[in-house]
Amino acid sequence: MQDNSSRILNFSSGPGVLPQPVLLRARDEMLSIEGSGMSVMEISHRSELFEGILSKAESGIRDLLDLPYNYKVLFLQGGATFQFSMVPLNFLRGSADYVVTGTWGEKAVKEAQRCGDVNVIYDGKASGYGSIPHKGDMRYSDGASYVHYTSNETIDGVEFDYDLNTGSLPVICDASSNILSKPIDTGRYSMIYAGAQKNLGPSGVTIVIINDELLERVPDGQHSLLDYRNIAANNSMANTPNTWGIYLISLVCDWLKGQGGVEAIAGVNEQKAKVLYAAIDNSDGFYRGKADPSARSRMNVTFRLPAAMLDEKFCSEAEQNGMNGLRGHRTVGGVRASIYNAFPAEGVNTLTEFMSDFAARHR
Repeated sequence: MQDNSSRILNFSSGPGVLPQPVLLRARDEMLSIEGSGMSVMEISHRSELFEGILSKAESGIRDLLDLPYNYKVLFLQGGATFQFSMVPLNFLRGSADYVVTGTWGEKAVKEAQRCGDVNVIYDGKASGYGSIPHKGDMRYSDGASYVHYTSNETIDGVEFDYDLNTGSLPVICDASSNILSKPIDTGRYSMIYAGAQKNLGPSGVTIVIINDELLERVPDGQHSLLDYRNIAANNSMANTPNTWGIYLISLVCDWLKGQGGVEAIAGVNEQKAKVLYAAIDNSDGFYRGKADPSARSRMNVTFRLPAAMLDEKFCSEAEQNGMNGLRGHRTVGGVRASIYNAFPAEGVNTLTEFMSDFAARHR
């Protein structure tokens, strides 16, 4: 039986909100998956039952992203931040280009510098990480191994509204917070990776989508569990994978297909963000968006009030009204509303009504 009595509006940046139908089905199958008498957390990852779950999760991602045949879908552990190290360990030969539009891009650079030379071809730090480079403005380095960028920065709330076009230079994208939120031209990318805990499923699983051409660049002698080619050859089971997380990803893919797929959810996401940004822009300056209007994220809406004290009061009162997770990242403060795929449109309306009421009481 469905019970909404204890559910709140979860604006957390991650782990983020999951679709309620997914949670309910997982609850119903918790003790016995497909009549096996065991939880998915108890069955062998080598069993035929789990192999079917793994295949279903992979095909769900393939279908939703319309992946070409020459791309592998891998399920790894260690979070997206682990990929900051795995990527250069496997592919940085000489130098690589990095685009830095926020905190996560900055962290990726620090890890890559342990492996070779890094050319930061765009750095938004001087402008407070409120912008992205204009399309066509970036100049890529001759001989670079690849270009790396973060398509959506959760902390600062900036998002690319285009796919990078680099010619023959491999593009590697950290899409942790906006994967499956809108259509992308997957053929432009050599590799896309994403932590699951925003739009894909629970924490503890990282998706890596990688094409065969890049996979062949993995050097011989790589440590086996850091070797994408070895992980692909073992169907993501070079060691025991996160069986529960992969199962939930398969359910999220089913749910998203039921919503009409990526194109349909993109329209919903666009409308949710439009409503929330309108509340900010029409507040006569009481709420101030952090990101430049041309770079605003549809997933993580960041803003401030006239004083830090009001930021805290706003978040505290919101919690009392059933809205959780609105405090900005501890390093930057402010307010952040994360409105991922599974976040309901009516929740955005509830927040904007609260914003109007709060502004009227505290001007």
